[in-house]
Amino acid sequence: MIDFLWNLASFVVALGILVTVHEYGHFWVARKNGVKVERFSIGFGRAIWRKVGKDGTEYVLALIPLGGYVKMLDERVDDVQPEDKDKTFNSKSVYQRIAIVAAGPLANFAFALFALYLMFLIGVPSVKPVIGQIASNSIASKAQLTGNSEIISVGGNNTRDWQEVNLALIAAIGDNQIEIKTQQSDSQYVSTFVLDTSQWKFSPDKTSALTSLGITPFRPKVHNELAVVAEDSPAALGGFLVGDKLIAVNKVVTTDWLAFAKEIKRFPQKEVLITINRQGETMTLSVFPNAIEQSGVLVGYIGVAPKVDAWPQSLLIELRYGPIEAIKESAQRTWNLTSLTFSMIGKLITGDVSLKNLSGPIGIAQGAGNSAGHGFVYFLGFLALISINLGIINLLPLPVLDGGHLLYYVIELFTGKEVPEKVQEVGFKFGALALLMLMAIGLFNDFSRVLG
Repeated sequence: MIDFLWNLASFVVALGILVTVHEYGHFWVARKNGVKVERFSIGFGRAIWRKVGKDGTEYVLALIPLGGYVKMLDERVDDVQPEDKDKTFNSKSVYQRIAIVAAGPLANFAFALFALYLMFLIGVPSVKPVIGQIASNSIASKAQLTGNSEIISVGGNNTRDWQEVNLALIAAIGDNQIEIKTQQSDSQYVSTFVLDTSQWKFSPDKTSALTSLGITPFRPKVHNELAVVAEDSPAALGGFLVGDKLIAVNKVVTTDWLAFAKEIKRFPQKEVLITINRQGETMTLSVFPNAIEQSGVLVGYIGVAPKVDAWPQSLLIELRYGPIEAIKESAQRTWNLTSLTFSMIGKLITGDVSLKNLSGPIGIAQGAGNSAGHGFVYFLGFLALISINLGIINLLPLPVLDGGHLLYYVIELFTGKEVPEKVQEVGFKFGALALLMLMAIGLFNDFSRVLG
């Protein structure tokens, strides 16, 4: 329940920020072009807060936080007083209308640039993308990729950390091969490997791009020994102490921490007998794991953490830049994310990427919660990614979206005549249907992941 509330709160905050930015883009450019804005609403439905500003605009915070809108004076839908006819949206030139409509998506791109600028200015703690192990008979092993080496390039894109490696790999979905360059820490020699990805099957809801290729990132050694026993936890109540070495769970030998944790998860709210070694003496303790929800499933939890070796200082980096350098970095990351999003849309259309990979509001909420939980700079990165996606989606030529309106105005620009209202109405119905279908697919995928 706590995870659900955290994800929901993070989702509402993220969506509220991005919708406000988007609608403010429309609002600001409309006002600059002399259009009277009657209402600026964040959310839909019943108003929970409203205020009429000195400019005559009604500012509204509505109950349903799933979007927003800017209501501009328009003779086609409003009764307009003679003195206000020059303040209507429809009275403006086609160039002005294009600017007003395009301002929303452009504001999202500008916000992404600003969020990433702040992120790089504050600094993003990260680690170098050093390979730990290569799974046997995997795509990576067949390309003879080796462990204990740093990935410095994927598909021609330089990679400084694992996030950049993942973004480059995702961009290569649908390609028949991926070029990866690596370098040993004690050598200047660069090795090049070509991965045959013609049969690459990647399901983001089930595994990561790295795992599906057979690549395991380097991680400090995790010992099968307790380093933390939370106060008042099931483990503390069961008599566990820091330094206890784990041997078995219900007589099932656990050779490493992952095996131990996997066994504990199988027994929520059920008695578990754990064999340990304490200062050379073997003993068995009884514990009743709490039940916590994880991906929609109840799993056991006893409140302990293992002893983990420290990260080698040579692998720890911080992507932090000065005020000028951060501009370049944020612009490059914005461009990369924009290109990646357009590429994914194209691959969805061609079938290189399955519709099963689409996420709906539940997936976005989980992403918001996870990023916020990791810290402010990671939440900024998440906001930038979603803002770019929101901007691009709104530019799609579906009549119910900004891109559909822009399509009509571009046609008007070349023909010199407005697109007939009947044609627009048919287009809006088609656009609404297409958008609802995409939302339904995203929601279905979300529920499948949660329940599956």
